Amino acid sequence: MKYIREFPRRVRELETVWVPLSDGCRLAARIWMPEDAESDPVPAILEYIPYRRRDFTAIRDATKHAYYAGHGYAGVRVDLRGTGDSDGLILDEYTQQEHDDAVEVIAWLAAQPWCSGAVGMTGISWGGFNALQVAARRPPALKAIITACSTDDRYADDIHYMGGCLTTENLRWASTMFAYNARPPDPVVVGERWRDMWLERLAHDDPWIFPWLEHAHRDGLWKHGSVCEDFSAIECAVYAVGGWADGYSNAIPRLLEGLSCPRRGLIGPWPHAWPNATVPGPCIGFEQDALRWWDQYLKGIDTGIADEPMYRVWMQEGVPPQPQYAERPGRWVAEESWPSPHIEDRRFFLNAKGIADEPGAERELVHRSPQSVGLYAGDWCPHGYGAEMPLDQRLEDGRSLCFDSAVLPDALEILGPPVVELDLRVDRPSAFIAARLSDVAPDGAATQVSYGLLNLTHRESHENPEALEAGRRYRVCVKLNDIAHRFEAGRRLRVAISTSWWPRAWPSPEPVTLTVFAGSSALSLPVREPRAEDATLPEFQDPEAAPPAPHTCEVPYHRSRTLRMDADRGEVVVEAIKDVGRFHLEGPDLTYGGRGRDVMSIVGDDPLSARHEASHRMTLEREGWRVRTETRSVMTCTREEFLISATLDAYEGDTRVFTRSWDGRVPRKLV
Repeated sequence: MKYIREFPRRVRELETVWVPLSDGCRLAARIWMPEDAESDPVPAILEYIPYRRRDFTAIRDATKHAYYAGHGYAGVRVDLRGTGDSDGLILDEYTQQEHDDAVEVIAWLAAQPWCSGAVGMTGISWGGFNALQVAARRPPALKAIITACSTDDRYADDIHYMGGCLTTENLRWASTMFAYNARPPDPVVVGERWRDMWLERLAHDDPWIFPWLEHAHRDGLWKHGSVCEDFSAIECAVYAVGGWADGYSNAIPRLLEGLSCPRRGLIGPWPHAWPNATVPGPCIGFEQDALRWWDQYLKGIDTGIADEPMYRVWMQEGVPPQPQYAERPGRWVAEESWPSPHIEDRRFFLNAKGIADEPGAERELVHRSPQSVGLYAGDWCPHGYGAEMPLDQRLEDGRSLCFDSAVLPDALEILGPPVVELDLRVDRPSAFIAARLSDVAPDGAATQVSYGLLNLTHRESHENPEALEAGRRYRVCVKLNDIAHRFEAGRRLRVAISTSWWPRAWPSPEPVTLTVFAGSSALSLPVREPRAEDATLPEFQDPEAAPPAPHTCEVPYHRSRTLRMDADRGEVVVEAIKDVGRFHLEGPDLTYGGRGRDVMSIVGDDPLSARHEASHRMTLEREGWRVRTETRSVMTCTREEFLISATLDAYEGDTRVFTRSWDGRVPRKLV
């Protein structure tokens, strides 16, 4: 990464600006803008998230927003209501209140003397979500957005449910926000009222895991904020960005297909991170690309970006399975429109002897997965730190039902979602399927290409699932995640099927015996032939950004994932550590730190032994002021219910100033 210190326009930073709302609440903002913006107004680019603009995201905020300011924009970082130094309370993600506030913030920005009246929104993850959601509200000043690592469908492609299966990310993220929401405002900014604001936040910091479990089907909670409910509501220009290693890439082709506004999609080999500074690479000069987008749609300058292909992706090549990659080999390819006329669906059959072009004789294949299948699946949403990628899938495939192709005589490239169609029956009323597509090397190593989950009770509908009839034959389709991948000649395709995927998905209430009817089951691949036009695509520039906020790293950011096995008890334990480190910020003279720990275990063939414990410790301190919060959430289950316990403790210095605990039971509702 190259840090740029000299820009076309000199930059000034306003550390705290109060944005007034109509109900009397004030939101805290940090603004970077050209020094001469009041005499030569500029468009504003808003990032609107709950992660604390003055400490926990201050280092990276400066790299993006100061860069925009130096090129003739006002970069604006606003803390959501109830977070950072902003007034009020935060009660859930993507609420109507959050959207209402954003509409007011945009109107306020457009009316400032230093603003040209045009506003954009940008963000990754939460900020990418609400950029789409606020765009659907059509605030008049909002002309364009860049949404990264987000989704148009909060039920289908977020951390909560996948194919109707409950992900363990549901508790992990709920516990993270449980900890984040407990942090106080800064006394230097809000004054003596900081303690009262903090205690009010703590009193209302209920664990979000309860409503997220209660709404196990695709109901109004998830439809709210899912822009796929009405794509036509979005009229401003949309640039959707993601990575194949991220958990949210499926939304980008759906947005390109569903929207009718100016739109563009970009997917690289990246994880849940911006494309200019992450692994796996290659990284690109994304800030320069973003400026072309903003110049086109906020300033009306013809940068040529509107004439480039709608959808550009990194066609990944096969690699040996590793827990992390510095780079993924491949090349850029592009489609002028999406869906593309250049994609051809190719159908293979899952026969008893493997994957073939023609169906074989029908044969019943019976399988029952160990509950611990999935231990080597990697993280649901890698962030580019540590061992997050799937390991050699032979470790999973030996305990799954597998179908292999013959050695490929020619290379095969795909772009889109692979689909596994299964004729099957199960012996329990509630069950799910995990389906994976792997690239198998001549030496046998299996690298996961894509995967998908389906709760079989959701086979017809995520809104109105129905219990299975034991022994009844069903036809189901498991749609795997979108992917771009090149299978080289000499390699094999593998489809692996299992009835468990721990700890990625919460297990079914009972062990499941699955029967697959080989010969009538199939695999469909979205085949894309290489195109000469791909070689003429314009190259991205090298990564650059503004310098990070001045700081000292006392303990670096760190992630780890370890696996323990107790052979006597048959227990497996996965421990994941997310240590955000410890950093001292020179500007506010403030030190922040935090550490999260997830422990997920299961014993033998007992799905009711599944247990997930998530804990966090967050700290903020400067001379004369020291606070910390400690949270803990535990989830277990019976056949009929999920059992949740949680605790929250807050300390000022060494004195505990708040403590509270929760215990609850939530019906499983065919999960």
